[in-house]
Amino acid sequence: MERVKARPEPEIIEDVHHPLQPYFREERLPHIWCSGCGLGTTMSCFAYALRELDIGVDDVSIVSGIGCTGRLAGYMRSDSYHTTHGRAIPFASGLRVALSLVKPGHKVVVFSGDGDLFAIGGNHFIHAARRNLDINVVCVNNFNYGMTGGQIGPTTPQGARGTTAPFGTFENPFNLPYLAASCGAPYVARWTTLHARRLKDAMVEALSRKGFSFVEVISPCPINYGRRNQMPTGLEELKYYAENSVIRNFSDPKDADISVKGEIVVGTFVDEEKPDYFSVYHKFIEQINDEK
Repeated sequence: MERVKARPEPEIIEDVHHPLQPYFREERLPHIWCSGCGLGTTMSCFAYALRELDIGVDDVSIVSGIGCTGRLAGYMRSDSYHTTHGRAIPFASGLRVALSLVKPGHKVVVFSGDGDLFAIGGNHFIHAARRNLDINVVCVNNFNYGMTGGQIGPTTPQGARGTTAPFGTFENPFNLPYLAASCGAPYVARWTTLHARRLKDAMVEALSRKGFSFVEVISPCPINYGRRNQMPTGLEELKYYAENSVIRNFSDPKDADISVKGEIVVGTFVDEEKPDYFSVYHKFIEQINDEK
């Protein structure tokens, strides 16, 4: 019988580092996300965006809520805050206001999921966008509550199945880009995790803008949403994105609804300049002082 050869010992190359190494807490890796999940891709895109803009870990703070996406804050080597359910945006708003007094150029980024941001946290989202607070919100939308067992949520497409809708949901979901745009957000984009480079570019654009920005990331959840909707692997969900995504930059976001097995409209929907919350505030104070 032929003996199986032992595997060769890997060669250790000293003093070679991954370009994103400064952005991650290596002691907490590998991450806990499921195989096929898009959160690792999303986190890498964000780190590449920071690197492209030369934003160091001391110049950005990450705020997240509860859920699978909420874990991202703990992996980034920056000041990060894992807040209570649905309260990432109010926490980030307070942080933004405080930092405006001492570090006005500091970036505040919210990372959370569709359930955290648009179910229990929906009220906070619409008012942060209305006020045009200078924060960046990244929503990783996997169409269900993935961490707690696959229940349907506010973005689950009509007809899709979940643990709380075994025959399919009859509810109408939110169209997130349309919601953000209707609330006044001056930057709104949507990409899937398949569009990694375009997603990174959108994050670069969002971080470069003044005021409220919103980036929706359509992401696989093969363990829960995928396997209940005939896409039991991350690869199958990515194949669906490849076959059904349609890039329509600056199209009307009201036409960006997502249906089961239907097309996914992606691109940048809104990119305009508006005075942010603090610009309006300081101008208002000046007007009051001039009238005294």
